[in-house]
Amino acid sequence: MRKIPIILLTLGLAAYSGLTLAEVAGDSERGAAAAVTCNACHQADGSGKNIPGGESWPRLAGLNAAYIAKQLQDYKSGTRTNASMMPFASMLDEQQIADVAAYYAGLPATPGSGGESADQSMLDRGKQLARRGDWSEYIVSCASCHGPDNRGAGAVFPGIAGQHAGYIKAQLQAWQEGTRNNDPQDLMGSIARRMSDEDMHAVAVWLANQNSAAN
Repeated sequence: MRKIPIILLTLGLAAYSGLTLAEVAGDSERGAAAAVTCNACHQADGSGKNIPGGESWPRLAGLNAAYIAKQLQDYKSGTRTNASMMPFASMLDEQQIADVAAYYAGLPATPGSGGESADQSMLDRGKQLARRGDWSEYIVSCASCHGPDNRGAGAVFPGIAGQHAGYIKAQLQAWQEGTRNNDPQDLMGSIARRMSDEDMHAVAVWLANQNSAAN
């Protein structure tokens, strides 16, 4: 019997349960000023943007500050790549990264956009994958790492309930293809490689329609 997902999950949680990022206190007021250049994509309220069938920019409002800071640091170092984000992240020093992260973390979480419609059977499949996973395909549930109701679990696992469907699906595809790999112990990569395009779409749409308020 294959137990790779369980082993990876155990290793990832054990290795990262005590993770602490650079302890730089962020100032949300300074962060608001520094984040002005982010508004074009992430919006002034941090709600992001989702174009059905097109590009999607993530909601940052209400996400964990340390998680946001980690992603900005990864863009700056090149550990995570994106043609739009890397130049902006490179302009920020450690203090500014902490400030921007504190600013977005302090904003009220906004609803996600499901983008494309989905029938009930697809939504049911998305709910299964998000809450229970599918052990017949060795797919670990999203909630196993992303916490109760997928609203986040500390600095490592962000809240994905209420995140835009287009963004969730794009990240799953990136992990599947290996173009994103800044997750602990390749947890996301190992799961995404077991998912079909239909599964990615189903879980992305279902998650986008969940309450993000407690992220």
